[in-house]
Amino acid sequence: MKDETQSLANKPDLVDMFSRTISYLRLSLTDRCNLRCMYCMPLDSKGGLQVLKHEDLLSYEELLRIVGLVVPMGMNKIRLTGGEPLVRKGVMGFIAALSQIDGLDEIRLTTNGVLLKEKAAGLYAAGIRKLNISLDTLRPERFKKITGLDLFDQVWQGIEAAVEFGFDVKLNVVAMRDINDDELIDFAGLAVDKPYQIRFIEFMPVGRDSSWDKNTYISSSELKERIGAMGTLEPLPGCRLDGPARMYSLTAADGATGRVGFISPISHHFCDTCNRLRLTSAGRLRACLLHDREADLKALLRSGGTDDEIRALIKQTILDKPKGHTLAENQAACSGQMSRIGG
Repeated sequence: MKDETQSLANKPDLVDMFSRTISYLRLSLTDRCNLRCMYCMPLDSKGGLQVLKHEDLLSYEELLRIVGLVVPMGMNKIRLTGGEPLVRKGVMGFIAALSQIDGLDEIRLTTNGVLLKEKAAGLYAAGIRKLNISLDTLRPERFKKITGLDLFDQVWQGIEAAVEFGFDVKLNVVAMRDINDDELIDFAGLAVDKPYQIRFIEFMPVGRDSSWDKNTYISSSELKERIGAMGTLEPLPGCRLDGPARMYSLTAADGATGRVGFISPISHHFCDTCNRLRLTSAGRLRACLLHDREADLKALLRSGGTDDEIRALIKQTILDKPKGHTLAENQAACSGQMSRIGG
């Protein structure tokens, strides 16, 4: 027992029990959103939205303190998520302050694109160069059905503005049978016609009130087969910057090429190479998106926790990171709310 304890004490700060180096922190800035997507923001029993009070969110000062501690430990990439991170008041100033932290190599942002047109210039000036934009349909009437609001044109203008500013743009598409799977070829076509990457994501059962069911789920194998009908799919060499996506070159019948990715948390999970922690909008550290174990970092911060105590909690969360999720065996393994965890 003494030898095992000594081994853990000597383990590098950001290496977990399965020799994965954790270099990537995802910050959910808020659980609020300006859309009401069917799989992300469920209503409560009274038909209202389940959102946190402002005082229950970590302040920007608290977030900057955390990032200032994890970066010297070796966590050099941050992704800002939500909810919709751009709806939080003061977010542009926070991003500007974040970009001043020495050793932080990259800040990425995941957004639904609603506010992107008006925020693009500020985001670029703050140093952000890579955007993931969630978009599950190219049809305005279907967009309203999926998201609850008629804002497709506004989102599309935001995407075009991002391209004009020179952002590296990825479109994230949650594939859902009988909801948007008749648009798979249309989305894949964008990859060869436009200067951005399309990534197809398997629909995940996240949250107690998730709209997920086995009839809506489509595996990545089926997605690849259906998209392959429009041309040739060739796997690309793996790159750690691609994250969980398995990337392919898509060559259309006319010879045009583009890149598409497939994120397969259920059928071909990427747990063996997972390099991230998540800090939820409720201030809890989560080592796995699809596993409910969390550490209450907010409580430690607000009870006067020292820098050493905060670093120790982060390190312990990394050591507690599970080898993988158990969705294949237990579809109720994740009861957390996606808009709080951060997609």
